Amino acid sequence: MTIMTARKPVVSAAQDKDWWRGAVIYQIYPRSYQDSDGDGIGDLRGIVQRLPHIASLGADAIWISPFFTSPMKDFGYDVSDYCDVDPMFGTLADFDAVVETAHKLGIRVMIDLVLSHTSDQHPWFKESRQNRTNPKADWYVWSDPKGDGTPPTNWLSIFGGSAWQWDARREQYYLHNFLTSQPDLNFHNEDVQTALLDVVDFWLKRGVDGFRLDTINFYFHDKLLRDNPGLPKDERNSTIAPSVNPYNHQRHLYDKNQPENLEFLKRFRAALEPYGAAAVGEVGDAQIGLKIMGEYTSGGDKVQMCYAFEFLSGEQPSAAQVAHVLNRVKEEAPEGWPCWAFSNHDVVRHVTRWSLSPKAARLFTTLLMSLRGSVCLYQGEELGLPEADVAFEDLQDPYGIEFWPEFKGRDGCRTPITWEKSNADGGFTTGKPWLPVSPDHLNLSAASQEADEAAMLHHYRRAIALRHANVALAQGTQSDPVVSGKVLTFTRSHDGQSVACVFNMGEAPATAAVPAGNWQDAATDMGGVAAQGGRELSLEPWSFWIGVRRD
Repeated sequence: MTIMTARKPVVSAAQDKDWWRGAVIYQIYPRSYQDSDGDGIGDLRGIVQRLPHIASLGADAIWISPFFTSPMKDFGYDVSDYCDVDPMFGTLADFDAVVETAHKLGIRVMIDLVLSHTSDQHPWFKESRQNRTNPKADWYVWSDPKGDGTPPTNWLSIFGGSAWQWDARREQYYLHNFLTSQPDLNFHNEDVQTALLDVVDFWLKRGVDGFRLDTINFYFHDKLLRDNPGLPKDERNSTIAPSVNPYNHQRHLYDKNQPENLEFLKRFRAALEPYGAAAVGEVGDAQIGLKIMGEYTSGGDKVQMCYAFEFLSGEQPSAAQVAHVLNRVKEEAPEGWPCWAFSNHDVVRHVTRWSLSPKAARLFTTLLMSLRGSVCLYQGEELGLPEADVAFEDLQDPYGIEFWPEFKGRDGCRTPITWEKSNADGGFTTGKPWLPVSPDHLNLSAASQEADEAAMLHHYRRAIALRHANVALAQGTQSDPVVSGKVLTFTRSHDGQSVACVFNMGEAPATAAVPAGNWQDAATDMGGVAAQGGRELSLEPWSFWIGVRRD
């Protein structure tokens, strides 16, 4: 049985406009969370059913990946109606039930808005492609070919090939940064901006507390349609398929990251303000993502947070690498507010990606809850789920199908969550699941872990509780990190409280000095070591110490 922590119902976001600062946000990929009707696909009613699990973790908010009407060529990230629910996920009434139930449980609701592009089945695009003179002719990015008939620029699609698709009706190319069935909206047209802000208002009036903004830096393109320059091989550090995808061979100066976006984000923030809503923007750029995060979250008049990709890489972060990232944030985004994550629906689960032992996984969870910024957890990571092995014949992800076998796609992190192990589908569905349930996940089911106080699930609860119990961890400043061998040390401070954090991120025992001051051990109940009143810590491999004091 899930043990619930007492939570207060959500108060109006307008009464607590800083609710997002330091929040723990739980990402739900709805297709794979819980199926309530036996069709093998997770849905909104299934989310309602499982919200007590999220409340028991202590999460402050949920982020629901797209559930809008869609032909599902990219599993909901190709929207054909921004203001309705796709029938496979339920109805608007079901969504209202999610909001109502979440708020009663003390959980805020954020939804995933895909504003940079639509489906080619969206009524706006159907009208736009009819001819060059209709009222929405300029709502998408259209361009004549070069004199030899080739695309107007060398821009590439993330999913492979040119980012331009020929349309015979208009005898022009249209831009698609993703699938050909995902044409890009033209944000240089203010009518497009206004229409999208109307969508924002629709969901705010329906009770949502905020938004995750997909590909926030893709909204505008270069009006002059200039070619991107090449990117040297040693700088190709994308988190997704860096070597096999030619998209990573370009420096993306002109197809995204345009300065006009700042003014739109101010309009967007103004729409949020009356509701006290918050937004986290996904910055898709491996080279200058932190710089953009700093720009987009500065000044208090754009988005509140940006999703940081630095810990979504394939290489397990060392103490020195974590310190390097934290120093870069301070340098490149001094006013910025990151939203940190180790896993999401687009990358290999971090337990597998970094080859983590259970003890190392616990340390990284504790580290995540100690960082300055907000936190995103991806469904199933609280169970310690590894990446699932999905056979080629079971693949659904167009990205994986295109680049197989060098890149197996994203289905391995999207398989259904296992709630109990009494059947082959882990309690996810009574039908055939849309992706196979991993047999390796059954013994890690939520029900199995509830009965084991040493399980990963309970560690996540304790780590989140530690963050909630100490305001310095959630909202405080962060000292410059200090690295000694494999040991990382930093201090968080806020409103008279300081929290010292020491992590041995290595396979060998280590010692570390306790920072000066009168500290109380704060994490012994979750496996942290005790200072025992001394000035030196004895740290086993992958162990940590957290100390709290009042200044």
